[in-house]
Order: sequence, then C-alpha cells, then structure tokens
Amino acid sequence: MFTFGPLGATQFAHAGLDPLILLLLALLVDAYIGDPALLFRYIKHPVAWIGGLIDTLDQRLNRDKRGNIDRLIRGALVVVFIVALVGVLSTGVAWLTLTHPWGWPIELFLVIALLAGRGLYDHVRAVAVGLGESVEAGREAVSHIVGRDPAGLDEHGVARAGIESLAENFADGVVAPVFWYVLFGFPGLAIYKAVNTMDSMIGHNNTRYRYFGMTAARLDDVLNIIPARLAGLFITLAAVFTPKASPAQALKVMLRDAGKHRSPNAGWSEAPMAGALGLALAGPRRYTDHVVEDPWIGDGRARVTVKDMQLALYLYIVASLINVAFVAALAVVRIGHV
Repeated sequence: MFTFGPLGATQFAHAGLDPLILLLLALLVDAYIGDPALLFRYIKHPVAWIGGLIDTLDQRLNRDKRGNIDRLIRGALVVVFIVALVGVLSTGVAWLTLTHPWGWPIELFLVIALLAGRGLYDHVRAVAVGLGESVEAGREAVSHIVGRDPAGLDEHGVARAGIESLAENFADGVVAPVFWYVLFGFPGLAIYKAVNTMDSMIGHNNTRYRYFGMTAARLDDVLNIIPARLAGLFITLAAVFTPKASPAQALKVMLRDAGKHRSPNAGWSEAPMAGALGLALAGPRRYTDHVVEDPWIGDGRARVTVKDMQLALYLYIVASLINVAFVAALAVVRIGHV
C-alpha cells in the first residue's frame, strides 16, 4: 500500500525516487538557479495556470449585483473546486513518482517551480540594490513584492517593506510548502500553493472580495498556523549564526509582539526578524486604497537602511539552510528505519 506523504509512507518509491530525497534535490536546485525562467517564456508557470483559472471564476461568479451571502457561497465553491482539481492532478503526479522508474523528474520539475526560496531572495536583493542607487529605484523594485503604495515611501519605508516581505514570505513561500510536502507529498504542496494563490488574488478585505474571498483567506490562515511559527523558530535559530544578530531578542520579540500583527500568522516571522536585527517593523503603512494604522513590532530602529536589508538577507539564507537541514534530518531518520 502506498501513501503519498513522505513521513507516512509504508513503502516508498520502490520504482522511483524517495519523496524526501526528491524534496532535498528540489530545494538545492531552487537555491542555485530558482525558476527555469527560460522555459517559462514558452510555457505557463503552474501558478499562472492556477491564477488564470481563479481569475476566470472570479469574473464569472463574483459580479457586483450579487448579494453578500451569494458571494460567500460562490467563493466557497471556488475553493472546493480548485482544491479538488489540484488535488486530483497532483495525486496523479505523485503516483507516477511512486510507480514508474522515470516518473520522478516530472514531480521534481513541478516542486522546483512551486518553491519560492531563490525567487524571494532575488526580489528582495533587487530592492536593496535599487535603494542603494536611489529611492526611486528602490520604490520601483519594492512595488513588485508588496501591495502598499510605494510612491509615499521614503528610503527607510522602502527598506522596511523589503524586510517585512522577506520575513512574511519566508513563512508562506519557503517553510509552508516544505512543511505540507513533508506531511502529504506533492499533493500537500500543490494544494497549499493553490490556496495561497487564491488568498493572494481574492482573499482581500475590501468591498469586492470581503465575502467572495473569505473562505480562501480563512483556509490560508489555517494552513499557515504551524508553518508560520516554525518559520519564526528557524529565524530565531538563524540569528545564532548571523553576525550582529541577537537570538535572545528574536525570541523575546517573537513571543511578545507576534500577536500585534493584524494577520494571525505574519507576525510570527516578522517579529523575530525585527528582534534579531534590532529594528521596528510593521507600524502604520499606506496601501493603494487605504491606510493601515498598525502597532510597531520590535523595540529597535524604524529608520531601516540598506545595510539592514543586507543583514536580513544573510539571516534569510541561514534560516533557509536550517529549513533544508530539517528536511535532511527527516530523510536520514526515515531511511534509517526502512
């Protein structure tokens, strides 16, 4: 009998490649080259396929004339449909890996495509490089990774936005996909990415999506409860190996300030980042259509600089290595019991 979750497999990959080894390979390839951008010039990225389907359903089902309850029901049906479709397709991919000698390269390619570790690093580094040239260049770079209006950000606001995005996306773009793959194999990873994509597209608290996207937003919150806290722990541990970072402050600020964030999960990675680097993150910020008056997270400086961004990127690399080491340790333990 086969089960697709790597930790729960009673008999694994006798015809292909062990899922945890496959995950390690994917993490290493993603860290080295990231997405195969050249290939995705000719074929659509898997997330783009999911996003296109979500957008089509949004346009057809979420019309202005609909009432709030109608929108809520339709939004929930969209979530059920997307999760079911992605679940069936991804289970087929996992079945190929487990039953066919050369089925695993397909899954490896898709796992690499769905991991975001190198892409996140490159985008945030681009903000640091741009900000080192000019505030305008920094604003342009940060506009690709945050939803707030960059026009009103000074150099410190741009730097804070970059570090906040780095911390939050470490949880939902790096740790969470690995966590769900470890538990449920490729279907776990694929379904998580589908839900996360739905949340980013329709899970907004505004007039159009407050009800239609409620199910997607709440499900994304639930799926990130454990990964977000695990990410905070990894960031705290990474501070031990990062110059000028304080693991004690990272832990203190995480336990004290994580709950200050309006998201139930984002504060668990932003708070230890702020504590480790001696910064103040979050706080009041302006988006395109509204202003958020949130409390500050951390006791340090709000006047964040490019040097702080560079140190945050170093901390991110170490935390990512800890995430890989976590998977490697699980692989060694599991293989040792086979």
